[in-house]
Amino acid sequence: MPHGPADAPLSRRDLLKAAGAASAAIAVSSSESHADPTPPPSSMLAAATMMGVPFARHAKVRVAIVGTGLRGSSVLGELLAVDGVQITALCDIVPAKVARAAKRVTDAGQPAPAMYSSGERAFEELVKRDDIDIVYTATPWPWHTPVCLAAMKAGKHAATEVPAATSLAECWDLVRTSEQTRKHCLMMENCCYDFNEMLVDTMVKKGLFGEIMYAEAAYIHDLRSILFEDRDEGLWRRKPHTNRDGNFYPTHGLGPVAWYLDIHKGDRFDYLVSMSTPERGLTQWREAKVPKDSPKWQEKYVAGDINSSFIKTIRGKTILLQHNVTLPTPYDRLNSVRGTKGVFKDYPARIFLEGQPGGHAFKPVDDYKAAHTHPLWQRVGEIARQKGGHGGMDYIMAFRLVECMREGLPPDFDVYDAAAWSAPWPLSEASLAKGSAPMRFPDFSNGAWQRPRTGA
Repeated sequence: MPHGPADAPLSRRDLLKAAGAASAAIAVSSSESHADPTPPPSSMLAAATMMGVPFARHAKVRVAIVGTGLRGSSVLGELLAVDGVQITALCDIVPAKVARAAKRVTDAGQPAPAMYSSGERAFEELVKRDDIDIVYTATPWPWHTPVCLAAMKAGKHAATEVPAATSLAECWDLVRTSEQTRKHCLMMENCCYDFNEMLVDTMVKKGLFGEIMYAEAAYIHDLRSILFEDRDEGLWRRKPHTNRDGNFYPTHGLGPVAWYLDIHKGDRFDYLVSMSTPERGLTQWREAKVPKDSPKWQEKYVAGDINSSFIKTIRGKTILLQHNVTLPTPYDRLNSVRGTKGVFKDYPARIFLEGQPGGHAFKPVDDYKAAHTHPLWQRVGEIARQKGGHGGMDYIMAFRLVECMREGLPPDFDVYDAAAWSAPWPLSEASLAKGSAPMRFPDFSNGAWQRPRTGA
């Protein structure tokens, strides 16, 4: 079904079709309630899908950023490096951070942005402005959903750092609000735009690995020193380790894998099972590094050091998803796919294709770059490596968002991806609480996942 721009109002036909689809979805949800800990809110009627809905064309993309700390400052730099962007407003609870970010905007030759720093909910005033097209939040996790909801309800598109939500209820709030306001809610998963991930996705789409049967995704990163800092992420990111268990940060690995497996393009996540190891890492780090008079000694860490989950898709494919940030380890996202004709494994990157010279041995990924580098990296890869963070993928992500908004294209990912990629946190937590029982993913797309679509 063709869709008008994201700013277009719903027709009566759209509303009637959505109401019928919602009734069907409620019936399915009731039959599967034993496996779905949070069914969709009955108070929020599903509206027409936002899948495949193009942006209205923007001659200039006017961006407001909420959260101008570490990640927000990085996002600001990426956006300032992209043509056709104006930063119109900035918000943070620390006035000095807002002022520092505003100076970067004026130093780049743009007009001074409006600044908001009156408190935790200052963003609610920011979103009322009429010179904003999209609000980008780079706040601590608990504020991602509130900022996105406020932006969409005020008539702005919303973009958020990962994860988009920390509960299934928040996932549903984002989905229903995006559908009802006709504004996009995008979780800006930068790893989808990394060079290797886009190279592999290109090869997957060309069929070089055959039918993909299995994938591995992870966030494995020693964050112990960061978690115990008395500034920045150390002020909030340790908190979930004291009151929750599961995979807190699934999207860096899962986003690219979802693209490989055509999730919401003909398949979707069906259910998840999860298990965690005991906790040792943070307790031992505190013992070795933290003074005995620190308030941190009042904390009890309950999240297992390594969480491993398996996801099954509706089409029967399987995904290993891991999270480990509290043990000594090199950085790793696993990032692997296995198909009927070959294998890709990352860290280090290598490829095996059936019938290749050399027998059953991996070949370096460099052998495939000339033929399969993604068009985005062919177009702007050089400037991305010069100006972008994380090896250039951050610039590619910012460039592509702006390109879609300026040219009136559908975004590469949407609110259904934001919800499904964030859902493994609450689902893994629920599975652990029930002895690693299977937990079913809600169909956030209300059946629209069955329609193939194009993207980056």
